[in-house]
Amino acid sequence: MNELPVVVIGAGPVGLAAAAELVERGFEPLVLERGVHAGADVAAWNHVRLFSPWSELVAPAAGRRLETTGWTRPDGDAYPTGSDWAELYLRPLAAALGDRVRFDAEVIGVARRGRDRVVDSGRDDEPFTVHIRAADGTEQRIAARAVIDASGTWSTPNPLGGEGLPAAGERAAPERITYRVPNLGDEAVRARYAGKHVVVAGSGHSALTALVALSGLAKDGTRISWVLRRGAVGNTFGGGDADQLPARGALGLRAQEAVESGLITVITGFRTDAVERDTGGRLTLLSSTGQRIEQVDEVVTLSGFRPDLTWLSEIRLELDPTLQAPVALAPLIDPNVHSCGTVYPHGAKELAHPEKDFYLAGMKSYGRAPTFLAMTGYEQVRSIAAQLAGDHEAAARVELRRAETGVCGGAGLFDEPDDAPAASGCCATPEPEALTLSAASAAVR
Repeated sequence: MNELPVVVIGAGPVGLAAAAELVERGFEPLVLERGVHAGADVAAWNHVRLFSPWSELVAPAAGRRLETTGWTRPDGDAYPTGSDWAELYLRPLAAALGDRVRFDAEVIGVARRGRDRVVDSGRDDEPFTVHIRAADGTEQRIAARAVIDASGTWSTPNPLGGEGLPAAGERAAPERITYRVPNLGDEAVRARYAGKHVVVAGSGHSALTALVALSGLAKDGTRISWVLRRGAVGNTFGGGDADQLPARGALGLRAQEAVESGLITVITGFRTDAVERDTGGRLTLLSSTGQRIEQVDEVVTLSGFRPDLTWLSEIRLELDPTLQAPVALAPLIDPNVHSCGTVYPHGAKELAHPEKDFYLAGMKSYGRAPTFLAMTGYEQVRSIAAQLAGDHEAAARVELRRAETGVCGGAGLFDEPDDAPAASGCCATPEPEALTLSAASAAVR
């Protein structure tokens, strides 16, 4: 098996960092990416600015490799958009790795050669077989000495339904329900939401980003309802001016200002149970307690992501029953206890599974935990590469140093000038409208 590659699934930030670490350790990695270029998922939210500055977004081994190509390192204090991250870092890194990165290669299964998950005999002595499907539908199997799954969770967003499954009628309304932050810089997308009643569902930074952006359409008659499953807004807006992460604090303040100025109607304690259509095609959201939100034109569901484990059915994983993260990692990332900035740096030991030399890394390793730090992923793959090389001391050593307020990545403000007006200052506050929230027809303004 020493002649076989280490297969890395996903050419995103963590997958490419893993490949760079493996090359430095003398391995021959093969990165399989279903998209047509590196950072395909990152590019999908190209219009969103990260909370993390460039100094936290370039993996150490990746930076060293890029510097041999004449690459210019971006200003470490600047905050890139998703598009910047993909174009200025991920694509040059993939180019520097050369034919070690293969595109249009979707992984559809991983197993041990000649063994299903039940068979013990000789299991650890057999290589992995990675089943891939090309864009033209042809399939191929690749033998691997080890597998690092860094495919992320972008393709599997959580549904609108409050039970973790799609609400009744949710699947039947794909043209009115999206699971991504809208890019209002695109005129076609902007026209979709302008002058409409838009429901934003979710309490994380992506939801706040969408709320701030959509509030700028109030002058066009857009009405925004913010749906929260929790019973109160609580600390959803974050630390504001006291936040040691200025970009994150600014986002929370702007969302709070939009709410307080009347641009956004907040609806708490609403768990969507069903989605219905009226005769005009508009939606009505029904909660599990009988509440109703009527005459909805568009729904932006931003309630997090989950790992796709379906194509790992023949791999022996040991996952926490709640978070679907590796059992040793789950207590470190429990969102009831930790933010991304208080997660202790971890590596191969916490990411190991009963299946020898198989690892989940990056956002996928976090299962359903909602926040993730790029620097944490880089430390994960540094440790995994050391473990595969037999350097157990380096694998166990913690090399990540950061403040406890380290950012969570992936959901900052849109690209705007520093002197952009606050959300409440973009336009006049619209006249309040009645919003039906219950079977008893109680109106909230």
